[in-house]
Amino acid sequence: MSKQLLKIASDFGSPIYVYDSAIISNQYNRLTNAFSSVNKLRINYAVKALSNISILKLFKSLGSGIDTVSIQEVQLGIKAGFEPEKIIYTPNGVSLEEIESVAKLGVQINIDNLSILEQFGTKHPNIPVCIRINPHVMAGGNTNISVGHIDSKFGISIHQIPLLLRIVENTNMNINGIHMHTGSDILDIDVFLYASEILFETAKHFEDLEFIDFGSGFKVPYKEGDIETNIEELGKKLSKRFNDFCKSYGKELTLAFEPGKFLVSESGVFLAKVNVVKQTTSTVFAQIDSGFNHLIRPMLYGSQHEIINLSNPKGRERFYSVVGYICETDTFANNRRINEIKEGDILCFKNAGAYCFTMASNYNSRYRPAEVLIHKGKSHLIRKRENFDDILQNQVEISL
Repeated sequence: MSKQLLKIASDFGSPIYVYDSAIISNQYNRLTNAFSSVNKLRINYAVKALSNISILKLFKSLGSGIDTVSIQEVQLGIKAGFEPEKIIYTPNGVSLEEIESVAKLGVQINIDNLSILEQFGTKHPNIPVCIRINPHVMAGGNTNISVGHIDSKFGISIHQIPLLLRIVENTNMNINGIHMHTGSDILDIDVFLYASEILFETAKHFEDLEFIDFGSGFKVPYKEGDIETNIEELGKKLSKRFNDFCKSYGKELTLAFEPGKFLVSESGVFLAKVNVVKQTTSTVFAQIDSGFNHLIRPMLYGSQHEIINLSNPKGRERFYSVVGYICETDTFANNRRINEIKEGDILCFKNAGAYCFTMASNYNSRYRPAEVLIHKGKSHLIRKRENFDDILQNQVEISL
C-alpha cells in the first residue's frame, strides 16, 4: 500500500486525500452483520462525514441509505441516484422554508425543535415526520462532539415530551419515527443502551411508528492500542432489546443508524509533502505543504492522527513537531516520534476519511486538495485539485 500511496502522490500531486473502497465496504458489512438478527435494518450513511459523489455512489451500491443535514446534501444524494425514501433529512437551526423544500422532494423529515414542529405540523399534517429527542445522555467522551447533554442545541428535551405530545395532538400530524444522537466517540455501550431505553419509552407515546433511529457516533481507533466501540457486543445487546420492544409494541419496526466516521474514517489517508525541516533551540519542525485549511481536526478538536513517513518507513525515529504553511498556528503533532524526515518526504496522516476534506477551506487563498478513490486495486481521481480560477469563480470585481 505504501508504494501505491507514493505513486498517487507522484501522479496526482500533494496534498491529497486517498480513500480505500474495500475498507468502507468491510465496515458497512461489519455493522450489518452485527445487527443481522434484526429483521428490518436501515443504515443511513452520514453524508457530512465525506460527501464526494463517488463515495455516495459507493454507498448506494452497498444498499445504504443516507443521512443528510442540509438541502444541498439531499440534492447530492439524489444526484448520486438515491431514491428520496432512502434519504433522511435531520437539520438543525434551518428555516421552515428549507424544510418544506426538502419535504417536496419526498425525503423523510426529522425535526428537532418544538417551534418548527408546530409550524410544520400545522401546515403539513399529512407529511410523515420523525422527531429528534435529546435524551440528556452523553455516550461519548469529548464535549466538543457530544450532542446529548442538557445544554445541547440538538434535539427536543425529554423533559418537553408533554408539550411535544400536545403539539402532535393539536396538529394531528403524522409521526412515523423517533430519533436520537448522543454524540461521537461512544465509549460505553451500557451508557448508549441506557439512552436507548429513554428512546424506547418515548416511542410508546406514538402508535404509528415505522422506525426508531439510534443515531451513531461509534468510535474508531486513532492510534495503536486506542479503544473503539465494540459493535459486535452492541449489536447483540441492542438487537435483542429492539426485537423485544417490537413484540410489546405490536408491530415490526425498522432499526436505523446513521454512521459516518465508523464507515469512512479508517478508509482515508491524507498525504502531504515536507517543504522544510526547521531546527530551533528546542524543537525540530517538519513543515508540510498543507495546513488546517485542509485538515482542521487536530486544531479544532485536539484529534490525534497517526503520522507515517512513507518515504523513509524504516528510518531512525526522531521527535518532530509537524506543522503547516498557514499564517496561523496550525500544528498537526507536537514532539511526535516519526521515522527520520527529510525535505521532500511524503507524510501519511491516517484516519483521514471522516470530517477532513469536508471541513477544508480556502483560507490564505490556498487551493483545496484533490481526492482519489482506490477501488478494486486501481486509483481513480474523484475530485480535481483546485486552481486559481476556482478561487475567483464566484467573486465579482467592481470598478473603484
